[in-house]
Amino acid sequence: MKYTKYYSLIFPLLIVLIGFFIYEILEYEPNFYTIITNIGIAFILSPRVKTLDAQTGRREQVTWLFYKKSKIIN
Repeated sequence: MKYTKYYSLIFPLLIVLIGFFIYEILEYEPNFYTIITNIGIAFILSPRVKTLDAQTGRREQVTWLFYKKSKIIN
């Protein structure tokens, strides 16, 4: 199963979920500071994709903030 097409959707999905939490559950008004906070938290929690050069070719390594193991794709 190819995971690469799903990694591009995680960051916008985190923005929507964190925005829902901030605006609906905590009942903050949407302004510049809450939007920047929303995007910053989503950026920190989204996965990082690094390109590695191996003997078999280029591979991509996906790491998360709180997950110790990394996943190699491609």
